[in-house]
Amino acid sequence: MESNTLGKAATLDELLHACIKMFDDKGELNGNNLPRTFLLMHRWYLSSTELANKLLSLYRNANGGNCSEIRLKICYFMRYWILEFPAEFNLDLGLVHLTEEFQELACHLGYEEHIHLIDISSIPSYDWMRRITQRKKTSKKGKACLLFDHLEPIELAEHLTFLEYKSFRRISFTDYQSYVIHGCLENNPTLERSIALFNGISKWVQLMVLSKPTPQQRAEVITKFINVAQKLLQLQNFNTLMAVVGGLSHSSISRLKETHSYLSSEVTKDWDEMTELVSSNGNYCNYRKTFADCVNFKIPILGVHLKDLIAVHVVFPDWINEDKANLVKMQQLSVTLSELIALQTASHHLEPNMDLINLLTLSLDLYHTEDDIYKLSLVLEPRTSKSPTSPTTPTKPGVPLEWASGVIPKPDPSVINKHIQKLVDSVFKNYDHDHDGYISQEDFESIAANFPFLDSFCVLDKDQDGLISKGEMMAYFLRAKSQLQCKMGPGFIHNFQEMTYLKPTFCEHCAGFTVVPTAINSAEIC
Repeated sequence: MESNTLGKAATLDELLHACIKMFDDKGELNGNNLPRTFLLMHRWYLSSTELANKLLSLYRNANGGNCSEIRLKICYFMRYWILEFPAEFNLDLGLVHLTEEFQELACHLGYEEHIHLIDISSIPSYDWMRRITQRKKTSKKGKACLLFDHLEPIELAEHLTFLEYKSFRRISFTDYQSYVIHGCLENNPTLERSIALFNGISKWVQLMVLSKPTPQQRAEVITKFINVAQKLLQLQNFNTLMAVVGGLSHSSISRLKETHSYLSSEVTKDWDEMTELVSSNGNYCNYRKTFADCVNFKIPILGVHLKDLIAVHVVFPDWINEDKANLVKMQQLSVTLSELIALQTASHHLEPNMDLINLLTLSLDLYHTEDDIYKLSLVLEPRTSKSPTSPTTPTKPGVPLEWASGVIPKPDPSVINKHIQKLVDSVFKNYDHDHDGYISQEDFESIAANFPFLDSFCVLDKDQDGLISKGEMMAYFLRAKSQLQCKMGPGFIHNFQEMTYLKPTFCEHCAGFTVVPTAINSAEIC
């Protein structure tokens, strides 16, 4: 941080005066970074409207022979703020009103040039940052293959990266600040949704593996996801890479010895490289080196950088002598936060097919507990006498995911209904070849395979005509949605009749999946 005269601590007024003085007569900074650091970090200490009020007061009360010079430099500082952090001047209405008041005062004092310096009329809209489910429009046309088995690893990696980036770019400075200070996600829906996406991907990976009945088929899915992880690395999407590796490392998958015996030595080698890359050894030294060497578009492992921010926050106090900001802490926090915020504006060349995005969005939102998944793993490959110490409950994966634990997608009925409607429209657009409003059972079951354990065609096809209408498909996924509600708590009453099945099965009416880790599974059917 420049300006050695400030030392290791300074009042906010001293910081503000130092920043203003750094602009020369032409509004240039000549390499000084203090103004950007202060503008990035000011919300750690005061709101943007409070900072703007301080500037407005300095502008109004400037006096003496050099008052015109001081006012001009204040406007240079405001212009710099607008150019470096334009979203603040679009999303913060209080800041917008104060900027307009600033212009009115400049007009009243006869400074026409100042009015243009602090003009915010050409700032683009950042309203998409307020809407968590906002979708990006794409000009890419044509039909998409929506079948997991037929999707190339690069296709899947690109679409997961699009979802990840869309979530990552909405996280604001105040979201990071809230999490670091409070250590929780309360009143932080944007960051919560990002972490829920991470967990959704991790669980979806596990479920896709466990949806296959034979060890060889499960090994093929594992192989595919390892290939997806490699493509994610090529795309420099480390957060989704961590989610995929975490899912495959989970005890529900890692305990499947018979399944893993079908993996080739080459795939096993690739897998070892992926897990080593995101390992926490040496404070994630392998990841940090690889990430630092990447340029242009890249998505960080969010949990690692949140951990860095928390470490700085815990070690250093915000204030010294009550009224002086700790400049050492400000500088260290700004290094991480500046990089995270800069990455949110990096350009990418992803051109997603929104039909596939619709499918993935709903797939990743379906909720299953870790116990559900682990019990299914035990059904597929029961514990044997050769492994008496095998745990009865899921254990932590080899890849640490503690920062994301406990966060699950919170089902919003209206949002899920919209996802379902878009998914059904996408399916019929791509698979209703003769446009008669029906698709075949074979096509539907292929699509349903993207939603492990939710395919119950015999229950869905009420008229038994071997075809599925749009209405029937909507009803199917709405019943699948009720699975979320059954798992989320009371309020959905069932009349139970006990029946015995020799394999995992479903509730006829809500499509809820029931599994008990015994040789014969008792299922409760509505």
